[in-house]
Order: sequence, then structure tokens, then C-alpha cells
Amino acid sequence: MTELTLVQAVNRGLQQAMRDDGDVLVLGEDVGLNGGVFRATEGLLKEFGEERVLDTPLSETGIIGTAIGMALYGLKPVAEIQFLDFIYPAFDQIVSELAKFRYRSGGQYPCHVVIRSPYGGGIKGGLYHSQSTEAYFCHTAGLKVVIPSTPADAKGLLLTAIHDEDPVMFLEPKRIYRSVTGEVPDGDERVPFGRARLVREGTDVSVFAYGAMIPVVTEAANALAAEGISSEVIDLRTLVPLDEAAILASVEKTGRAVVVHEAARFCGFGGELAALLAEKAFFSLKAPVTRVTGYDTPFPYALENLYLPNVERVSHAVRTTARAG
Repeated sequence: MTELTLVQAVNRGLQQAMRDDGDVLVLGEDVGLNGGVFRATEGLLKEFGEERVLDTPLSETGIIGTAIGMALYGLKPVAEIQFLDFIYPAFDQIVSELAKFRYRSGGQYPCHVVIRSPYGGGIKGGLYHSQSTEAYFCHTAGLKVVIPSTPADAKGLLLTAIHDEDPVMFLEPKRIYRSVTGEVPDGDERVPFGRARLVREGTDVSVFAYGAMIPVVTEAANALAAEGISSEVIDLRTLVPLDEAAILASVEKTGRAVVVHEAARFCGFGGELAALLAEKAFFSLKAPVTRVTGYDTPFPYALENLYLPNVERVSHAVRTTARAG
């Protein structure tokens, strides 16, 4: 075990995969000499050389198109998009090509492509460096969507993603890149997809979140315990595939649910969870499902702290839900 920050754990995951498998390579803007804008690829160029750590032109379409071609020839590229906000020039490549290759070939062409990208607010990045648009990719059949919230999960889920036969959107909560630390297993220890993590056990309300919202909801749950409200906190970890069994089991126990994400509310991932609970846990619910989310506006700069769900907003929603019904 080694104590690491989340971004250090991403780096260790890449290093581990590249040492174990010569087909794994990294490409993206400034990933080589500069070690990435957040230093997630620092040191990889020195160890693995320019043939496996490729600095690309400023072209998201080129990065993803090149990664797809590499994967079709048997390589396992990990493509970095510096900010999730910048991914849209490559959206057609991802949705029309990458997501469909394995299906359209009847499984003959596995597409080992991982797209790593920092997402979300919390660093004063303003409207072009702070978006949380994970729902776009969850809606695209053929893609897996992974969002770690701890260093151990960052490394373990990344290793799983690199060796998965489906393309994976690996979204990293940059807000907690360096503010969250934890013990990370050494070696090739993978975290399986489709299994949520029980962060905190509770009996009154189930709180579902992922990424940078996990520290927020955990702090809120701990504060509410002093008021006699027992919150169960579930870290989804992977949005696709989703651990439906863990979600349903938790709500069947508590009878109440609060969903927290920093993405905009309308058509956000929380709506999918609410629909799931309405369809499969309706008779267990003692109160309506509550969502705490970002707002349906472009991401603000000066008002960032008002836009992002915080401990006060989460606490109010959990308190209200616990007392409803």
C-alpha cells in the first residue's frame, strides 16, 4: 500500500499498465514532455519513450481518430482530452465510430480505447473548463462510463478500463485531484465495473453520488448524524454499467433517496436513478426521490460556489427527505 493523491494514483495506474503490457500507450496534448496539464502523465515519457507516450497536435478529433485506428490494429491506447469541455470536436468519432465498432463487427474487433478526461468544477475554471457532461456518454450505447472518487478506485478502475474490450470514458474529478488522499494497493489490483461502493451505512435515507460529490455528501451525512438522521452514502463509481442491485437494496432498506451530482439538473444522470427507483422500488419509497444538482445554466465563474452542490444544500435535501412521508 502507498499513500497517494487521486492524480498520483492515475499516474501509477498508467505506469503499471504500460509496464505490464507493451500494447498500452498514451497520447494527447502535452502528455509527454510536460506530463499533462495536471501532471497525470508525468514521468511516463522518460520511462517508455516517444513511441508509447505521444504528444499530439491540438486536435481532439485527431487524438480520438488515431486512438480508434490503433485499437483496431490491436493496441490499447489511452487518450487524454485535457478538459472534458474540449471533447466536442471528437464527439462524432466517439459516438458514431468508437462506440459502435465492437457491435457492428459482431465482436470481431474489440475496441480497447480509454478516453481519460478531467471533468467538473471547483478550480475556478469558468464556463469552458468546468462542465460535467457525463450524461451525453451514458446515453450512447457501446460506451462505458467510469468516475472514481478515491485514489484506490482511480488506479483500480483505470487498470480495469485499459483491459476492457469496450471503449471506456474515464472521467476524473479534477476538483479532488490533490485534496483527496488514500492508501492505494501496489501492483495490478483492479476494481471491477458495475459495483457501487458503500461509503457509509445508514438507515433513514440513501444518498447516491459519484466523483467530487462523494466528499461533500459524506461531510453532510456526518453532520446530520448529530441530528439523529442516519444517511447511507453510496458511491456509484461506474455509471455504465450501473450497479442497480446495490441501489435498489439500499432504498428498500431506507425507503428514501437523495441523488447528488454537479451536472445540470435537466436530463442529468440523477433523472435516470429517479426513474429506476420509480420503476423497480416504488413500493419501498416513503417519500419522493430528491435531486441536488448544478443549475440549468452555463457554468458560472464568480458564482461557482453557488452553482456546485455543497454541504448545506445536500444537508437540507436529506433532512427534508428524511422527514417527508
